[in-house]
Amino acid sequence: MSGTFGFSYTGCLFLLLLFIPNLIWTTHKPEGYSAAGENRILAAFEKAGQVLTTCTALCFSDYDPRGLSLWSGWLIAAAFCMLLYECWLIRYFCGGRTLQDFYSGLCGIPVAGAALPVMAFFLLGVYGKVIWLMSSALLLGIGHIGIHLQHRRQLRG
Repeated sequence: MSGTFGFSYTGCLFLLLLFIPNLIWTTHKPEGYSAAGENRILAAFEKAGQVLTTCTALCFSDYDPRGLSLWSGWLIAAAFCMLLYECWLIRYFCGGRTLQDFYSGLCGIPVAGAALPVMAFFLLGVYGKVIWLMSSALLLGIGHIGIHLQHRRQLRG
């Protein structure tokens, strides 16, 4: 459960699927978006989770495919969550790019833009049996999803 130290190309791929669209997002933020007023504790959880998830996704080789088995279902589930995240991003970028779009759900998953990547990394940790990635993703989820829910609540007034 502690992991095998070494570079993970699968972890790197997941991070690229997360970071590249996020870089594009920085120039396509919804009008009215602001990080002002975010809960400082949630923001601290989010930042710590971002750093730890990035490091643990890259530094353990246990996420790389090891042949097909029933356990591969966890990797497939993680990849499916990341695919759904990419679909959510396409919908956001092709839509009106409003705050409502940004905090929207997908397939019954609330605040999908925050929840889906967290789920993907958590499931990747389950697949690799690396408690460090699962813990990092949970930390990230508390902060990132919590902040998104806070913003969505403010929108709905």
